Formats: sequence, structure tokens, C-alpha cells
Amino acid sequence: MTDAVQRAARSPLILIDGSSWLFRAFHALPPLSNSRGEPTGAVYGMGNMLRRLLKDYAPEHICVVFDAPGDNFRHELYADYKANRDETPEELSAQFPPLIEMIEAMGLPLISMPGVEADDVIGTLACQARAAGQDVLVVTSDKDMAQLVDARVHLLDTMKNRRLDATGVIEKFGVPPERIIDYLALMGDTSDNIPGVPGVGPKTAAKWLNEFGSLDAIIARADEIKGKVGEKLRAALGQLPMARELATIRCDLTLPLAHDALEPRQPDSDALLALFRRMEFHRWVDELQRGDEGGAPANPAPLATADSSDSAVVAEPAPRPESAPTVVETVLDEAAFTAMMQRLHSAELICFDTETDSLDAHQARLVGLAFAIEAGHGWYLPLAHDYLGVPAQLSLTALLPQLRTLLEDPQRPKLAQNAKFDMNVLAAHGIQVRGLLHDTMLQSYVLDAASNRHDMDSLADRHLGHTTIKFSDVAGKGKNQLTFNQVSLDIAARYSAEDADITLRLHQALYPRVCEIESLHKVYREIEIPLVSVLAQVEQAGVKVDVPLLARISQELAERMAALQQQAFTEAGGEFNLGSPKQLGAILYEKLQLPVLGKTPKGEPSTAEDVLEELAAQHPLPRLILDWRGLQKLRSTYTEQLPQAVNPRTRRIHTSYHQAVAATGRLSSSDPNLQNIPVRNAEGRRIREAFIAEPGNLLLSIDYSQIELRLMAHFSGDPRLQQAFRDGRDIHQATASEVFGLPLDEVGSEQRRAAKAINFGLIYGISAFGLARQLGIPRGEAQAYIERFFGRYPGVKQFMDGTRMQARETGYVETLFGRRLYLKDILSRNQGLRQYAERTAINAPLQGTAADLIKLAMLDVAQFLAAEAPEVRMIMQVHDELVFEGEAERLTVVAPRIAERMCRIAPLAVPLVADWGLGSQWDAAHQASGHASSGA
Repeated sequence: MTDAVQRAARSPLILIDGSSWLFRAFHALPPLSNSRGEPTGAVYGMGNMLRRLLKDYAPEHICVVFDAPGDNFRHELYADYKANRDETPEELSAQFPPLIEMIEAMGLPLISMPGVEADDVIGTLACQARAAGQDVLVVTSDKDMAQLVDARVHLLDTMKNRRLDATGVIEKFGVPPERIIDYLALMGDTSDNIPGVPGVGPKTAAKWLNEFGSLDAIIARADEIKGKVGEKLRAALGQLPMARELATIRCDLTLPLAHDALEPRQPDSDALLALFRRMEFHRWVDELQRGDEGGAPANPAPLATADSSDSAVVAEPAPRPESAPTVVETVLDEAAFTAMMQRLHSAELICFDTETDSLDAHQARLVGLAFAIEAGHGWYLPLAHDYLGVPAQLSLTALLPQLRTLLEDPQRPKLAQNAKFDMNVLAAHGIQVRGLLHDTMLQSYVLDAASNRHDMDSLADRHLGHTTIKFSDVAGKGKNQLTFNQVSLDIAARYSAEDADITLRLHQALYPRVCEIESLHKVYREIEIPLVSVLAQVEQAGVKVDVPLLARISQELAERMAALQQQAFTEAGGEFNLGSPKQLGAILYEKLQLPVLGKTPKGEPSTAEDVLEELAAQHPLPRLILDWRGLQKLRSTYTEQLPQAVNPRTRRIHTSYHQAVAATGRLSSSDPNLQNIPVRNAEGRRIREAFIAEPGNLLLSIDYSQIELRLMAHFSGDPRLQQAFRDGRDIHQATASEVFGLPLDEVGSEQRRAAKAINFGLIYGISAFGLARQLGIPRGEAQAYIERFFGRYPGVKQFMDGTRMQARETGYVETLFGRRLYLKDILSRNQGLRQYAERTAINAPLQGTAADLIKLAMLDVAQFLAAEAPEVRMIMQVHDELVFEGEAERLTVVAPRIAERMCRIAPLAVPLVADWGLGSQWDAAHQASGHASSGA
């Protein structure tokens, strides 16, 4: 037996009936959707099935096969074939493109051929493999496939965890595999509209075949069958040969890939990560980021589609040559330090990088500094390595004056990768960096905001073909990982000097590309780079929290959770662990006998939030669980964690703001994430009460009002929408008046709520399906709302259509200030990818311009404060809101001036409006009492 035959015998070819799986996944789960209202349940369900299958079987050969739209030979044989099938639900067809995207990114071969059904592709591949001596598993629930079963070909129903061999076919259908075609012809198939013998079901068909032996024998001896059913058989004799042909799976197709070429290839983790984020499959995102591919295969393979040729193969990229290594100088004495400083002072551009013993920039100790001024060379200045036997190092205290002179000189241009971290570290050691001219992370971000990899290692690999020394290479991993001060000096020097050198090389590669596009250069030069210093100052200022109040709120939440728990025990008829999905599932589905609306990836009844929301209409317990979970999240995420984030030296919280994360240009924050503290419920506002001013100070909150809707009015030029804003009307009430044809004073709360959903939904490309789910109305009614909106605001429709067209022509969209978002899928033949790109094309200019406006406002206000009110500090940025702290008397004077400056930051066709308020704590300040407008 050859090696190839031995491998084939060990590992079966797995053929997945994708169409069958998709429908089962769609109907097995409740109607899940992401925050944009896009349906996701079928993709999630089938993704779980694929991941489990890959994990269980680790196949060496696999293919996912789908029906292709359009007629095939069966329609030519019988015009009414499948004629009675309902149209595919919109929410299912919308999920097909992202499903294909997921399968391709997982590295799984895929075939979908026009004019051919999936059954026939699977039959052909199964017969090829069988002839070559390879075992086959056909993954399906379709009874038609039973005709393929023999000693080498088995069926696998993953949802029932049942594998059918020839014996299993007999047990299930009452006839052997070679009689399945006759069996199907006799019964007919209502789903495919195949005519059979009326009134003949599985038992009768099996009985006749076992008695007479075959369909041909039954036809020949039809007169022997008595009664009504015999009459029906004889009346149907003329159509039975056609029914048999319709039921017969073809095994002689010419396919783009042969059975032995169906090897899975390496998954595209970046593509999967982008898709999972878009679909909001958060657990899968976490798994990918941890390096767990979720059971995806690891060996390379070709991919076949309807457009593939017989020789279609995805080639592996050729290895790139490594760039030259860095020449390292370790600075250990005064002479070497003096020589380095002389070179740095005369350099046109200084690249610098810090090494620390912590990732918390506000508490980290400076362990060393690296510098580079020419490609291929880097210095490392060790300052605090303290392992046993470390060589003598220069003292930071002694060097501080000279380092400060260099790094604080605004006339000495500087470069870094993620410069804000280094600036915060140095600020904590008494050095305020000035003269920052470049940041390679931001160069990459401005050039390609849609990429989620702007770290130095990824950029070096992508743009220089260079594999950098990783931190784990020098410090180890896991519980035995060293802090940088414990790393051997020679190893640390190579690692650190390379960081500075590679950053400089990246700048030389990226910055010319930024300069090629003036609008991007302007965003980089006038927004992103100046903002680094402002954000550093905001982070260094931090915000004070009332720790005792957080403790009281935490206790209150705990008491409310305890009360909810007792109510839950009463409704459940006994005690159980509310945090245990398994115990909760047993109560809901076994004890209370509530319907199972969804299942977990392991096949267990789901207790997810969306499932509980549906079940809450049938029993009080699910609502109690949801309320309990909401309080638990607030407690664990905020009231328990915020006190842990207080810096022991400053007694304030110092978040980290990220410029290079959101594709639209918006800032995000972490450690802690202050941008996600709830504002629309009492519990969230209670937590905001714990953000306080120092004694004698006040907080000032200034929040742009409905900025994205105002930008829609500006971009669209729609006269009605613009006039509503100029008149200062409630825009949701005004939209309700237009859409529902009511006078303003007759608009009720429900109409206003619907109008608000339309206003904000259209910005994010909401569909009629998504709007219907959000408002709890029929889809047709939601579609009518949208059409009436466009009828009253035709400029909005023209803007959306024009933006889509422009995006198709140029491949990108721009903000008002020239920031670009490239849309690689805007011309994709994949409908789902293309539609997502079109929705992004409409939203990105609005959200991106709003992001640019708040950033420009931060820059302007920072300059104003430095010149006229240095005692007032900007301490937070949250979405469209800025928060300041200062002495009560002084802040009262400058508050309206700051708000007015924010409103004048850019001329728009409608007024920019900022609501502002003062208070001793954040929530009070946020309840705006002041109002500023640009008066456009």
C-alpha cells in the first residue's frame, strides 16, 4: 500500500453540503443581529459547526459545496422543478456573502458552479475519491445523499451526531443505499416539487421495494397492487422514470478541482478578525487575538469557485529577504554618552524609544533609552538594569539635565513609534518632550486606517520585509517572563537599538507615501501629530474618582443583585447559581419547559442575552436574570475595577487614548475604558457621579449636539434638513413631522422614537429588516418609513447614492478635512462585502468628520488654555464630549468661551451646537445648563 493510499485511508475526504447546513443553521438559532441590525445568526451557527468539525476531524482534504443560483439540467427535464419553493428570506440571503467570506478566510476549499446543484458536485467528488480508494464523509442532513453510501462513503449529520453507513441507511429508510433513488421517486419530494405517487410515503415505498426489488419491477407489476394506492400508482406510471432521473445524483461532472486537490490552506487571521469584528462575534475575536484559530486548518491548499480554472491554485508568497541587522552601540560611560549627544544635537531628525519595567506609562520606571539618526545604526543607553552582575551604568539623575535639554528642545525634530507612551514615561521622570514631528504608527494609520496592525513588528514585516526581535525573545513568556530591567544588557541593547533603527527605517519608507497625497499629509501634519502632545497632557492630568462613593454604589448594586436573586429563586422554585448558564438552562428548559430558541456551540440550550430577551415575554425569570446580569456587569467592570485603576502617586485615574484603532478616526480608550460608561440609564449616571473635581474645583462638560446628523445635513445639502437645524428645531420631532405628515405639536413619543431610529439608522446604513427589529414593527412598515423619509429629504438619498458612486470610482471616501478610508471591497463581486463597503462609504465621511472636529477642537482649546487659562486642565474626551477641571471661579468665566470656540472650529452649512454644564461631579456637569452655537 502506497503512502498516499495509507493517508487516504486514515483521513477521509470531508464534503460539506453547504446549502443544507446554511438553512439548518439559519432555522436553528433565533434571529441574531449585530448592533447595525445586520442579521448574523446563520453565519454564527454555520461558523460554529465548521469550527467544531475541523476540531473533531482535522481533515487533510475538505470542501464546502453550495448550490449556485439559476436553472440546471433538472429544470430542463421538468420545468416545475422546485417551483413551489418560497423565496429565500432577505435576512438569510444577506448572510450568504459574509458566510462565503468566512469560509474562504478559514482556508477551506469551496465550489459553487453555475447550472449545477451541490448534490451533483458532492456526488462527483465522492465517486472520484471512492475510485481512488479514499474514504468519504458527506456532511449533510439531505436524504437524497443516502444513494451515495457504500463501504467507503458515509453520511454525517453533525446536528444529530449521527453517522450513516449502509446498515444505518437500511435502519433509517428501510431500503439499502442502491434503492434510495427508487425510494425517492416513489415518494416524490414536495420541497423540490418532484412528482411521485400520490399518497405513497416512506413506509409504503420501502414495503414495495422490499417486496418487488426495484422501481422497474414495481412498474412492471403495477397491476398486482390493489386498492386506491394501486390506482394512484398506475395513474403515476408515466412520470416515475422522470422522477427517478430528477432524484438521481450525477457523478460525472467536470469540476474546477479534483478530489485530491481539496487541501485546506492556512487561515487568513487578519481577514477573519476583520469579519468577526464586523459581525460582532466577540468571543471569536478574543480567541483569534489569543492565537487560537478555533479549530481552523493549518496546511496550505487551493480554492475553487465558480470562476476557477482547472488549475486554480493560491500560491504561497515567496519569502522576502531580511533587511540588514542593526549596528548597536551600548552607551556605558561618559565619553560614549558625550559622543552620542553630540551626534544627536547635530542630527536632522532624532528617533527615540524608551524601555520600561511596566506597560503603565504613568507608573513605569525608565530602564533605558534608545536613539537612532541613520538607518542601520542605533544607540542604547541603559539606566536601570539591576540583575546580579550587571555592568556599571550611567545615572539617570546625573544625565537628566542633558537629556532634558535635548528632548525638550522644540527645535530638535523627533520621531517615535507610538510616541505618546514614551512621552508619558519621560514626563513621569521630569522630561516634557517637545518637537515631536513624526510618529510611524500614525503614518501607517493615516495611509491605511482600515488596517488593524500599526505596531512596529507588523509594519517592519509589511514594509521592510524585516522580522524584528520580539519582546518574548528577550524576556521570555508566561509566569517566568522577566521585566526589562532584568534582561541581560547585551540582549537588551540589540532589542532596543533595533527598535529605534527600524522605526527610523519605517519613517523613511512611509513618510514619502504620506506626502504624495496632500489631503492625507494635512491630516497627519495638522491633526494627528499635534494631537499626540495634547492627548499626553490629558492622560497625565487624569481624573479624580470618589472611591468611597464607588464602594457605596458597589454595595447598592450588590444588594439589588441579592434582591433580584431572591426573586429569581421564587420564580424558579428553588435556589441555583444565577451566573451558571448550565444551571440556568436546566431551570428554564427542563423545569419551566420554556421553548429552546437557540443553542450554544456545544449544542446545549442557550441562555444568551438575546434569547433571554425573547423568553422574557413568556416568563418573569428571564427578565430577572437580564437585570441581574446588567448590575453584575456594572459592578465588576466599573465599581469594583475603577478603584483598582487609581494611581497611588497621583490618586487619579489615567486612561490611555488610542489614535490608531478606529478606521473612521475616532479616539478610543483603555485601562480603563472611560468611553463605555453607560449614560442612558440611572446606574450608569450614578457611576458618573463618582468622577469628581478636586476640592475648590469644578468639572466642565461640553458636548457637541447631534453632530453626525448635522453633518448629514451639511454633506447632503438637503434644504428641509438644513432648515430644521437652522430653526433650532428638535430634529427627531421635525423628521417625525415630515415622515408621518403631522404638525409638529401633534408628534407623539412613538413617532419621535421611530424618527430617531430612522435618523441615526440611516447614518449607519440600517436596512428595513434592521429598523423593523429595532422598532418591533413589520418589515413592510419599516420600509415605508424609510421611503417616506427619502421622499421628504431627497437630498439625503442623493448624497447616499452619490457617495456610493464616488466610492466605486475612486476606491475611497474622505472626511471634510481630507482623511481617507479606503474601501477594498467596494467593487467586490461578493454581494455582502460590497454592501458592507457601501454602508461604510456613507457612514465614514460623517463619523470621520465628527472625529476630526473633536480632535481639532481639542487642539484649539489646548492652545487657548495654555495662553489664557493654564490653570484649567482638559481631563477627558468621551465620544463628542470634552471634560475640563479647574478652580470654580475661573472655570465659570472660561466655560462659555471654550464652548463658543468649539462651535467655531469649522464652517458648516448648519450651526454647530455645543451644550455645556458645570458641576462638582461629571454627571451633574453633563446635565447641560449652557448652550453655544456657531449660528450658521
